[in-house]
Amino acid sequence: MMSFKRRILITGGAGFIGSSLAERLIADPENFVILADDLSTGSLKKLPLQPNGNWRFVKCDVNNYRDIAEVMLGNKVDYVFHYAAMVGVRRTQENPYKVLADLNGIRHICDLSKNTNVRRLFFASSSEVYGEPVNLPQNEETTPLNSRLPYAVVKNVGEAFLRSYKKEFGLDFTIFRFFNTYGPKQSTDFVMSKFIRHALKNEDIPLYGDGTQTRTFCFVDDNVEACTNALYNNAFVNDVVNIGSHFEIPIKGLAQKVIEITGSGSKIVHRPPLEEGDMNRRLPDTTKMMQLLSRPLMPIEDGIRSILDNLDFIMNGYDQQ
Repeated sequence: MMSFKRRILITGGAGFIGSSLAERLIADPENFVILADDLSTGSLKKLPLQPNGNWRFVKCDVNNYRDIAEVMLGNKVDYVFHYAAMVGVRRTQENPYKVLADLNGIRHICDLSKNTNVRRLFFASSSEVYGEPVNLPQNEETTPLNSRLPYAVVKNVGEAFLRSYKKEFGLDFTIFRFFNTYGPKQSTDFVMSKFIRHALKNEDIPLYGDGTQTRTFCFVDDNVEACTNALYNNAFVNDVVNIGSHFEIPIKGLAQKVIEITGSGSKIVHRPPLEEGDMNRRLPDTTKMMQLLSRPLMPIEDGIRSILDNLDFIMNGYDQQ
């Protein structure tokens, strides 16, 4: 049996960010990576293309204790990236009860990590915990967490779980608060991939409200490199790190940029604003992330062009297996 320096579990490993993280970790032959996913929103087509000499996939529902216990008790895991969750504004708002079920998975992961001597647990939280901005940029320590949406509440409670397990049992953690992340393998119900897909088909691009609400967009490679550097450099232990971009753009401006770069004949059409969850602005304080990255972020124009070079997922809709 081969000996590896690090054995790493990624839950949600067949999802967009989880599978992208896996590709980077697998590139290091000293890592052995286990990807666990129930494939409810993940896809086998998103799994790494590398030969699976130092990784394997397990179909597993982290919210089912027996499922995830078999994985963690049957494999000596050094680090866990808990990325499994129901995601997407519309999906989470339409399924609020299912969103709450993710609390079970968080508790299972914390319990099993504590009982199997996991060295550090990395948790994918979300910018949603900030709610409507009180102050900008949104800082990990000073910005209040004021969202009452079930998805955001679950993430907030998840963060509290990690802090409690550290205090009670000494389980080290790092919390990543993800802001909008985009890239070639992103599902088609997220804003960037949706806009690009419409543009390439010369279809109308729908905006909710007047399109003046602003977001920042972080290319997935920047996200993954920052998060893996937190592991490799033993950085921000028992701390919270915003993972996102500090370049703000109105959603209407994003649509116009996509139309311009793709050379599309699409028109922008306005739809009624969402009832809730569509915050007016999001802008992270990325000071900690930039310490992890030590290089500039990818410009959004380059990120869009990178997606256009890898169109299969967006055009063929590989959202699920």
